[in-house]
Amino acid sequence: MSTVKNPGAKFVAWAIGLLVIVQHELLLFAAAGIIIGGIDDVVMDILFLIRRGWRKVIIYSRHARMTTATLPPSPARGTIAIFVPAWHEAEVIGPMLRNALLRWGTADYRIFVGAYPNDPGTLQAIARAAAGDEHVVLGINPRPGPTTKADCLNTLWQVMLREEDRMGARFKAVVLHDAEDVVHADEIALFDLLIDRFDLVQLPVLPYLGQGSVWARCIADHYCDEFAEAHGKFLTIREALGGSIPSAGVGCAFSRNALATLADSRTDGPFDIASLTEDYETGLRIAEQGGKGVFVRIRDGRGDLVCTREHFPDSLDAAVRQKARWMVGIALAGWDRMGWRGGPVEIWMRFRDRRAALAALVLCAAYLALLLWGILCLLDLATIVPWRQMTPMLRTMLETNLALMLWRFGMRAICVGRSYGWRQGLAALPRTFVGNFITILAARRALSIYVRSLFGRPLTWDKTPHRFPNLEAGS
Repeated sequence: MSTVKNPGAKFVAWAIGLLVIVQHELLLFAAAGIIIGGIDDVVMDILFLIRRGWRKVIIYSRHARMTTATLPPSPARGTIAIFVPAWHEAEVIGPMLRNALLRWGTADYRIFVGAYPNDPGTLQAIARAAAGDEHVVLGINPRPGPTTKADCLNTLWQVMLREEDRMGARFKAVVLHDAEDVVHADEIALFDLLIDRFDLVQLPVLPYLGQGSVWARCIADHYCDEFAEAHGKFLTIREALGGSIPSAGVGCAFSRNALATLADSRTDGPFDIASLTEDYETGLRIAEQGGKGVFVRIRDGRGDLVCTREHFPDSLDAAVRQKARWMVGIALAGWDRMGWRGGPVEIWMRFRDRRAALAALVLCAAYLALLLWGILCLLDLATIVPWRQMTPMLRTMLETNLALMLWRFGMRAICVGRSYGWRQGLAALPRTFVGNFITILAARRALSIYVRSLFGRPLTWDKTPHRFPNLEAGS
């Protein structure tokens, strides 16, 4: 007697079998990707620990650490130009300028603030803050905003050239700052000294801790975690290995001559208006033309780090938009625009810069594999499908992933703890998953923006809202 197979049961078995295969392949891809990225990080960490130990034992055991209080003045002092591009920054540009004018006092500098004719709020805030102070020079873009940040910077470059004609002297360096930055009092003198030897000088960025709800603090504080590693470890090794120093866009000084060389290669100014990360690219282009860059971690006479401080986004939408802009400019469009020029060290550094998009794909596969694993476990408990045994190779890969993850957690906790204290170092561990979630969403948005740009849609200044801290309250 023949039996009639149940078509529904056959389809369910086929679907579950497909689910098992998909979960296995996703897990294999994610495990391989995490191992590659993890080994890359471990190599960087080991180099950092070796360098830190060597400097502590060999150098600082014999010489006191330099501070800005013990540094000599530049033998060839010059006027420093500070470029501050602003689009819809009425809430922050006034406090930022007043704080900068107060901290820098009578030092030799000019602040060039770029604004747009269709942004009256920002124009009024600049006028109120400057109040006729000769240190502040306004540059109004001839085009309505938003254009790109690079376009605004190029407008300031032209305004600076006209100011040089009026003064009868050239500026020594150009410093980039954003409208929400809290500047350090000693940076003008520090840039004046170091630009004698270097074409690019980058100071660390130290974000403020977030405020408000737990979720808002997690989003804001994950920037603290990332900058604590990037500017507390990665850039120091990048410089030590001879790699190019990319500009972070704030707290960064370029020599006037290096920017002039870049400006000679285009008609609109030294910054490329087609780029969303013109600051990053400018640092690399200066290195390609033979310029020397340096990343400087130094403390002032009170023991505080000379750095740029600011509040970063504390909402999911703002964080995703900001990171998508970075990802488009560095990992996607930057790949096309800057290529893979340079020696082995430079190629390695550019790989690390651009791996964010690939990392998002690996993370997405890992979390999806984890979700499917949970579903299959439930099906296994319900005896609907037997659990597929893990191969020895995959088991070894997952054990390696676990070891690399524990190492990564430990290094992140140490780096964050150095900058923010041990409590924040421990809190950085769960915030890693918040950062992963933001990275995945940002990669999706970045890919969409990049694809649209390939079909002719111009890239524009997709900025995020900012806030300036209450410095008297310490927030």
